[in-house]
Amino acid sequence: MTREYQKKIQLAIYERQTKWAPFWAVLRKFGKGKKVHPSQMTANRRHWRRTKLKLKPRKANKTHLG
Repeated sequence: MTREYQKKIQLAIYERQTKWAPFWAVLRKFGKGKKVHPSQMTANRRHWRRTKLKLKPRKANKTHLG
C-alpha cells in the first residue's frame, strides 16, 4: 500500500468520528424547545486552522529485505 492510500484510510476513520449529529437526534436528546447546534453532540471537534490531525502512516514491510 502506498503512503497516500494509508493516509486516506486514516482520514476516513477520523471523518466518521467527527460527523455532526442529525437534527432528529438533537430533538430526541435536548427536547423540542431547545435550539442546539448538532455539533454539541459530538465529542471530537475539528477545525482546519485550529487543530491538525497528527497522522502517522502505518508501518510497511521493508521491500529490500524480501
